Amino acid sequence: MFPRTLCDEIKRLATKQTRIPSNRILISATHTHSAPAAMAMCLGCGRDDAYVKFVLVRVAQAIANAHKNLQPAKLGWAAVDGSDLTNCRRWIARSDRMGTDPFGGRTVRAMMHPGYQNPSYVSPAGPIDPWLSVLSVVSAKDDTPLCVMANLSMHYFGAGRGFSADYFGEVARLLEARIGRIKGKLARGFVGIMSQGTSGDLHWMDYSKPRRGKSRQQYSAGVAERVLRAWKTIEHRSNLSLAMAEKRLTIGRRTPSPRRLEWARRINKLRGDVPPRNKVEVYAQQAEWIHNNPTAEIVLQAVRIGELGITALPNEVYGITGLKLKRQSPLAMTFNLELANGGAGYIPPPEQHRLGGYTTWPARSAGLDEQAEPLIVETLLGLLESVSEKKRRALVDPASAYSQAVTRRKPIAYWRFGDMHSTQATDVRDVTGTLLETLASRDDHENPTTRTSVSRWRRGSGD
Repeated sequence: MFPRTLCDEIKRLATKQTRIPSNRILISATHTHSAPAAMAMCLGCGRDDAYVKFVLVRVAQAIANAHKNLQPAKLGWAAVDGSDLTNCRRWIARSDRMGTDPFGGRTVRAMMHPGYQNPSYVSPAGPIDPWLSVLSVVSAKDDTPLCVMANLSMHYFGAGRGFSADYFGEVARLLEARIGRIKGKLARGFVGIMSQGTSGDLHWMDYSKPRRGKSRQQYSAGVAERVLRAWKTIEHRSNLSLAMAEKRLTIGRRTPSPRRLEWARRINKLRGDVPPRNKVEVYAQQAEWIHNNPTAEIVLQAVRIGELGITALPNEVYGITGLKLKRQSPLAMTFNLELANGGAGYIPPPEQHRLGGYTTWPARSAGLDEQAEPLIVETLLGLLESVSEKKRRALVDPASAYSQAVTRRKPIAYWRFGDMHSTQATDVRDVTGTLLETLASRDDHENPTTRTSVSRWRRGSGD
C-alpha cells in the first residue's frame, strides 16, 4: 500500500533529477504480504517511517538511472491464454450461511478464500481476466533484450518467512536467466518485470476443486514459461508512436453515519493509545479516520505504444473491471496495471457492495464511494480514446456454448445476462431496446403484464 502522496513525492524527486514531467511517470507496485508498511492507518498497521524514507529515495533513483541509460530501442507485444493461472477467490455464500460484519450486521453474502469445495459457498462471485500480456524491449542496434514486462491478473501467491517480492520477484529472476540462455546475450542491466493486473478478487487457488499442493517457485516457473512462449512470438518494431495522458479525480469516501461514528468513538476512547487488537477495534478506528478524511484523490493514466494500450489505476479493482477496459479499449491490445500511483484500497463494482465482505467494509483499504468503479472505468476509457484518437469499442458479450444453444432454438428474443454493468440487461438482438418495446406492444392484448415485465427487466430490477 503505497499512498498517493508517497508516489507524488517520488515523482517530484525523479522530475528534479531527469526533467521528465511528473505526469509522464507511472509508478505501479507489485503485491506481497511480506514487506514493511508504507501507509499509516491501514487496518491497524502503522507506517514504517525508516522504510518510507528508504524507498522514496531508491525508487526515484531507479527512475533517474533508467533515464541515464536511454538508448534507441524496438518494442513488441503479445498476449496468451493464462486462464489456468488465476481463479476468482471471492465466493457467494449460501443464504443460510451469511456472515456478520464488524458492525454487528448480518450482511456478508460473499467472502474471499472460502476454502476448497466448502459446502457453505455456492459459486464464484465474478469472472476472471484470463490474459497474460507481454511487452518486450530490445536494442535497435542488435536486438539485445533490454526488458521483458509481463502482466497477469493474479493477486499474490502467499506469505512466507522474512521479506519477499512474492511470485513477481521469482518470475523476474527466471525471465533474466532463461532469456539470457535463449538469446545468448542480455543487455547489462536487463530488467525482468512481472506486473499486477486487475486482480482484487482473483487468486491462483481454484476453490471449486480439491486442494493441490504447489509452491511459489513451481507456480512462478509455470508463469515464466507462459511468458517465454508469448515472448518468442513477438516481432519488434522501431517505428512506433507514443502517447500518454493523466487525469486526477477527487472521490468521496463512504463516511460513517452519526450512529456508527458514535459507536466508533466509544470503542476508540476505551482503547486509548493501544493499537487495535481485533476486527471491531480496527474498523472503529477506520470509521473515525474516514470521518476526518472524507475524500480521496486518485491518479488515472493511459499510455499508448503503437496499437498497444496500458492503463494505470489504483488498487485494488476486480477482474471484471479489467475486462470492461480491455473489451472497450479502442486499441488492438490493452492491459491494465493496478496498484498504480497510490493505494486507494479495494474498489468493487457497485453490485459487489451488495454482497458485502471485507472488500466493502468502509476503511482506508476499502472506503471509496460505491460508484467509484464506474467513474474510474469511464475516465480511463476517455483517456484511451484521447491517446489513440479513436472511439471506444461497443461492449459486446462474446458467444458461449450456452448462448449458441439458445440461439439455435430461434427464440423471439432473450437476455444474455453476461452484462458488464449491473443496471440493465441487454437483449442480444437489439441493444437499443427497440425490440423489447415492440414485443411489449405486440403482447399487450394477450398478456397485460408483459409491458411491465419488460420495463422492469430493462431497468435491471427484474428478479
